Amino acid sequence: MAERVLVVGSGSFGTAMAVVTARRGARVTLWARRAELAAELRARRENVTFLPGVKLPENIEPVHEIGDASNYDWVFSAVPTRYVREVFSALRWVYPPELPIVSLSKGIEQSTLEFPTQILLNLTRARHALTLSGPSHAEEIARGLPCVLVSAGDDAWAPKLAALLSGNSLRVYHSRDLVGVELAGAAKNVVAMAAGMVEGLGLGDNAKAALLARGLAEITRLGAALGAEPKTFYGLSGVGDLYTTCASPYGRNRAFGVRVGKGEKPQAIMDSMEMVAEGFNTAKALKTLAASKKVEMPICDEVCAILYEGADPREAVTRLMTRALKAE
Repeated sequence: MAERVLVVGSGSFGTAMAVVTARRGARVTLWARRAELAAELRARRENVTFLPGVKLPENIEPVHEIGDASNYDWVFSAVPTRYVREVFSALRWVYPPELPIVSLSKGIEQSTLEFPTQILLNLTRARHALTLSGPSHAEEIARGLPCVLVSAGDDAWAPKLAALLSGNSLRVYHSRDLVGVELAGAAKNVVAMAAGMVEGLGLGDNAKAALLARGLAEITRLGAALGAEPKTFYGLSGVGDLYTTCASPYGRNRAFGVRVGKGEKPQAIMDSMEMVAEGFNTAKALKTLAASKKVEMPICDEVCAILYEGADPREAVTRLMTRALKAE
């Protein structure tokens, strides 16, 4: 019997993962927060707003009302991190403890410093929470371009998730380092905003490459303090996702940073965006988390100063360049 999959969230990535899973033969329910969007998806068989040009397979059913969670074999959360608690609290369903839940979100909640899987575990009382991460733009995945990801969670379920999704165009490795994979996915968005600022300021490839290298060093330091495995940050969810987010024209966080570097105000940029740039909210949480672990993250600190305190990006670069010299 085909696997029954519920995808909560019909943005670009949620829609792309619904398409991928449906192509693998699963029966997919795609939940949209707005009833009118669910109706549009059913009528047009295309997410014109968030993933134009990709037809929804017939085995995807867009809905606004979910019903009984026990009707599914898997639940995917494709909700931006800042909305995970609100959305899953509002569902008010009885969640079977053995039903695995997979987070596609990449962020840290500001008020609690929790990662998405932690929020989902607390809200649903599920026993099995996983994350799926790595270099992955929705536009490419949905078109069937080659993509390699990593599923992270316990040893029993991470390989099952990899088997559910893997096919000719998508390959999924598995990992037990849930903390490291989630941290890498969240923190790379903050570095990507900084990389975009470097571009917007016209500072060149040398500066951007150095930023990526030092940004990865910051993420790895915090990961070690949180008990993550160092090798995670040199894999798909670490350097792989970091490169894609900082280099690709699809990257919302990079594009956000470019606009900041060219002189636009951060909050005005956020207000103008249809889709969420996760790094904007993650930066403050990441800084607070690092401080709680006494880990230095100077790039993150400067991004926060620019986003929330009105600091000038050029002056931030000068501060980074003139820090005390030390061994790499």
